[in-house]
Amino acid sequence: MYSKIISDIKAKYGSKLAILGHHYQADEIIRHTDLKGDSLELARQIDKLEAEYIVFCGVHFMAESAAIVRKANQKVYIPDPSAGCVMANMAPAELVDTVLTKILEESGRKIIPLAYVNTPAAVKAVCGKHGGSVCTSANAEKMLKWALERGDGVLFLPDKNLALNTADKLGIPENKRLILNIRKKGEKLNVEETLDKQLLIWPGLCAIHQKFKISQIENLRKKYPGAKVVVHPECPPEIVAAADGDGSTSYLIKYVTEAPVGSTIIIGTETNLVNRLAKQFPDKNILPLSVSFCSNMAKITEQKLAELLQNLESAEFEDVSDNIRIPAKVALERMLKVCA
Repeated sequence: MYSKIISDIKAKYGSKLAILGHHYQADEIIRHTDLKGDSLELARQIDKLEAEYIVFCGVHFMAESAAIVRKANQKVYIPDPSAGCVMANMAPAELVDTVLTKILEESGRKIIPLAYVNTPAAVKAVCGKHGGSVCTSANAEKMLKWALERGDGVLFLPDKNLALNTADKLGIPENKRLILNIRKKGEKLNVEETLDKQLLIWPGLCAIHQKFKISQIENLRKKYPGAKVVVHPECPPEIVAAADGDGSTSYLIKYVTEAPVGSTIIIGTETNLVNRLAKQFPDKNILPLSVSFCSNMAKITEQKLAELLQNLESAEFEDVSDNIRIPAKVALERMLKVCA
């Protein structure tokens, strides 16, 4: 029933409507999307869209990012605004600004903030104001290198695992990294400890990718000799080190696509994507490292999408005030320019 409602409304609006979906969405949503991708792919597409109505099927920070870079005649919607992100909630903008300001004022150093896209618009705005930018899992290495070239050090937030894994790839020594103590609203932060560090790391994480264990890799390698293990860089560093490769959702898709027929590939990321790849490539044995669904991504259902589309003209759309939108857009555009 809901599928037909969505199809009929898409036909009615035609090119005026675009539905975007993140790879972690369920199949019942992905089948209705005009564009699907990871955060970087979808961010790149916003400026190219001519549609007046953009419906983002993902979590809230993604729709918010789309609203930041949209054209004046466009409106961005999300079927369930309560679809949040545990990681994003670990770095509230006020605390980020407090911690960064304290470091800047007490150290006298030029620290460049670099926010993972899994952050609220207000955090992206803090980065924009302080000469920083944002990154995705696909371009974290390039953007961290960019940030390191522009200051005395970098504040990477909010994902400590992505920060540590990217630091490993760039060869940043462990004694030049520091996971910050942000307890008691930043009062516990000892700025003196940051003075000789290249990389200051916010202590956030993704609840989905943090679940994976070394024992799971070991058990599956025993069960499937010759299997390849690939994981998302939001996984803990020991998981990435034990895998055969790591990268964004686009990397994982490409890895499976290019693998020989008959390959067994174990994937450490959100299970909707793994299950979709298993269906797409029945001539390969595609398995999840462990079942791990994102409950927030799951809030976007076919029913909610249909109900939004039925009330599109009167539905609330994502809006970002200019005092946040303008510096946040600066941060996003810096990334898009570097990664063009």
